[in-house]
Amino acid sequence: MPRSFTYSALVLRVRPSGESNREAWFLTAEEGILKATVFGGPKSRLRAYIAPYHQGTLWLYRDPVRDAGKVTDFDVQSWRPGIRERYERANTASSLIETMLASHAGGGSWTEAMRLAGQALDALDYADPAYCVRILVHFLWNWIDVLGLRQDILRCPACAGESGVLLFNSQEGTLRCPACAGTPAPLIPICLGARRWLTAAGDMNPALLNRYTLDGASLLQAKTLVTGLMSCILGKRLESWDSGG
Repeated sequence: MPRSFTYSALVLRVRPSGESNREAWFLTAEEGILKATVFGGPKSRLRAYIAPYHQGTLWLYRDPVRDAGKVTDFDVQSWRPGIRERYERANTASSLIETMLASHAGGGSWTEAMRLAGQALDALDYADPAYCVRILVHFLWNWIDVLGLRQDILRCPACAGESGVLLFNSQEGTLRCPACAGTPAPLIPICLGARRWLTAAGDMNPALLNRYTLDGASLLQAKTLVTGLMSCILGKRLESWDSGG
């Protein structure tokens, strides 16, 4: 049985383990999220290489007896130093990472998950702070698609009718036109501009989001919608969504 493995990996999280070692979580295109130990003191080359948002080729040794992984090498192809240079970029990047961990890396669509995460982090690496929230909203909308739960938001799902405003039930994760809503639960209006922006920008590279204009009120509604949908999917709301944009 082989004990050494190679992965295309993105570093998600790193935490201290013992006096000199660290535990690292990776998103891999081959097996989803993996956890492994990084051995070595402060002068270790791997400590500098294995840091959040770094992406490249990972070499891992697996101990079948202890059922544990050990990082043997990591070749970084994307460093993304710009993310740490601005508070807004770092906060948004943390939101992306927490979303991926909370949803188990998309539940099996790991290659697509890697693509979306890489594009979003590349865009954040040099993003204007004002655009960080757009990158977050764009990522969450596409992440919902990775989970197989993205829906048509231009028309009312109940009657297929067009409506300038659809009402979002954050408790159930449903959108309805005013005629179909029919519920006493608190409903949040989502304007057509926000829904059109999500639909038009959904599949484009996040680095190009500035090509689509969006006013502040519509952006807030788009964020309310995608974070509300993700909350229903995960069964909880991540605090980082609010601090990360």
